[in-house]
Amino acid sequence: MSGRRNHSVNAAMPAWATSPIQDRFSGGMARYHGSVSSIRVIACAASDPDDCSSRFRVAACGWAGRAAEAGGLLASGSGTGQDCLIGREARAAGSTVDGVMDVRRADARYPGGDPAAGIESWHAFSFGPHYDPDNLRFGALIACNEERLAPGAGFGEHPHRHTEIVTWVAEGELTHRDSTGRETRVRAGDVQRLSAAAGVRHVERNDGPVPLVFVQMWLAPLDPGGEPSYEIVRGIADSTPYALPGAGALLHVRRPAAGERTALPDGAYVYVHVVRGTVRLAGTELRPGDAARVTGAEGLEAEGVTEAEILMWEMTTADRR
Repeated sequence: MSGRRNHSVNAAMPAWATSPIQDRFSGGMARYHGSVSSIRVIACAASDPDDCSSRFRVAACGWAGRAAEAGGLLASGSGTGQDCLIGREARAAGSTVDGVMDVRRADARYPGGDPAAGIESWHAFSFGPHYDPDNLRFGALIACNEERLAPGAGFGEHPHRHTEIVTWVAEGELTHRDSTGRETRVRAGDVQRLSAAAGVRHVERNDGPVPLVFVQMWLAPLDPGGEPSYEIVRGIADSTPYALPGAGALLHVRRPAAGERTALPDGAYVYVHVVRGTVRLAGTELRPGDAARVTGAEGLEAEGVTEAEILMWEMTTADRR
């Protein structure tokens, strides 16, 4: 979609939310391109999740105007690679979930990056030139990008502000350097967190001899500003939650074996991303790159169809109006 649409939301936004897209979210023109009108709507959602997230979760399934009559129906998004489960059908499929489960398929992600430079990017949310007003965020999550870097490829120095950036390496080794003078190498099984706060610049590269595959997730902070901070947890254990209090979120890593069940956290917003393998959630199979957005999750389980690795965000709602 074009980012040229006019959105009159400035009066309701804090000053930090109106900064240009390349300075706040996009990582600068060295990494992505985008429009100011796009970021203004993203910023509106970031400052008002109760309104934006709850409203967009129905619109994203193509049910605006049909939500009242949809209770208990199984539906599919028309041509968008997404499926949605509500209420009774989810329970009939083997779960006790209440609310909505919105499945987004890997082939519905927005392509990005620069393949000629050895960079492939696949975006789950509205991002850069891929502007979609119905897919701006889910809970605190505003980006979930799958990145593939060839040996020697990477993103040059670029800025971020007011964003919590969490990186999960699936294959290879990521070299991270930032404006605080820190340099680290992130390997498979490590969790890296960069809190951009009032502003930070960093470089992300594949300095190794093999392809690098990682998932990078951006979350809106509860409070903007402050000093940048960084943390890396080496080899996080299965089922050990990683707390991100700055965004009111917990990251759960699960690695079920074939036939093994694992409980999803109950929560207002639960985002499930499949890194590898196949899992079954509420009767629906999810494969690598697929994701499920569950609103009002309760008593939901995922079952490994094969050996698998999944990332799950447990998020609360935070009203910062």
